[in-house]
Amino acid sequence: MRKRTFTPEFKAKVIIELLKGEKELSQLASEHEIAPNQLRNWKSEFLENAANAFDNKKDEKLKESLKSSEAEKDDLYKKVGQLTTQVDWLKKKSEELFGPDWESKFTPRPKR
Repeated sequence: MRKRTFTPEFKAKVIIELLKGEKELSQLASEHEIAPNQLRNWKSEFLENAANAFDNKKDEKLKESLKSSEAEKDDLYKKVGQLTTQVDWLKKKSEELFGPDWESKFTPRPKR
């Protein structure tokens, strides 16, 4: 049996219909072939998040969060670039000092 997924729009439509009170929960569940407990869960989630519809600062918070994430990502890319440059420089200097086969001299051999 395949698990069904429902769009947020569908869930909202059904819950608004439920909140209007024109139909009982069991009747709506039967019409849409949804378990009554699932409708109860959707209703609870809908009511818990209802205040977000009037939160004018949510867009600002999201933008700030995205900006912070982008800055963090940029810092990480810079660090990766810096470390890559350092590793390349160390490899070059190691080859100059110890010869082209320098890695074999400093790489531990597996124990037998």
